Amino acid sequence: MIDAHAHFEFYKRDAPEIVEECRAKLRAVIDSITEYRKAHVWKSWEMLEPYFGFIFPTLGYHPNEARRGNWEKVRRVENFIWEHKDEIVAVGEIGLDYHYAENEKQRENQMQIFRHFLELALELEKPVVIHARESEGEAYETVQRYGVNAYFHSFAGSRELAREIAGNGHYIGISTGIVFIPEVKAVAEVLDAETILVETDSPYMSPFKGQRNKPCYVRVAVEEISRLKGVPFDEIERITEENAIKFFNLKMWKTL
Repeated sequence: MIDAHAHFEFYKRDAPEIVEECRAKLRAVIDSITEYRKAHVWKSWEMLEPYFGFIFPTLGYHPNEARRGNWEKVRRVENFIWEHKDEIVAVGEIGLDYHYAENEKQRENQMQIFRHFLELALELEKPVVIHARESEGEAYETVQRYGVNAYFHSFAGSRELAREIAGNGHYIGISTGIVFIPEVKAVAEVLDAETILVETDSPYMSPFKGQRNKPCYVRVAVEEISRLKGVPFDEIERITEENAIKFFNLKMWKTL
């Protein structure tokens, strides 16, 4: 199995132990190293670099940081991405989050910085990992205008929009939240497995009450998709792995 979206760096001192636990159960984890509050991309990179090869990194700028409109920090992150352009598998997570944007100015800041990183992804010829909360339609329209290949991670929008996004060649992230978020379950029901990536968004979206989520819990998402679709677990596992390999261009897994 491949967890298509996690944040090992948010475990801080526990990260090495959890990486090793998950290495025994998974083939790979895509870690979305994103600038967010005090989680600076350069610090997270230094923490996770010893595990690259099992961890495949992306680099981005979270919309909840983007709402502050700190362009000095944007430039620092942009420069860091350029420095590591040959090591990352995507730009992200980036996007829009209107749940936490407190006013129109913060939404404008998010959109401007979102567009900036979409342009960067085009320059680098990289796909993008999209965070969209209460803004799924606008994020999708923006992605379409720029013509980038996108992964809409931890998607909880409408079934109709999910179908349209997938129909235009993008991937939809079904998280471990599928066991307790009705919108996620509804989207999983209507999408073909060939358009889905499975993820945990660890340490968030835990399928087990009172526990932090872990990348190795991605199995829960595979199990639930298998149950909903009446398709064997091994088949959903194979298809979603192939989807991750294709989208992120994971060269070391091409022979799987």
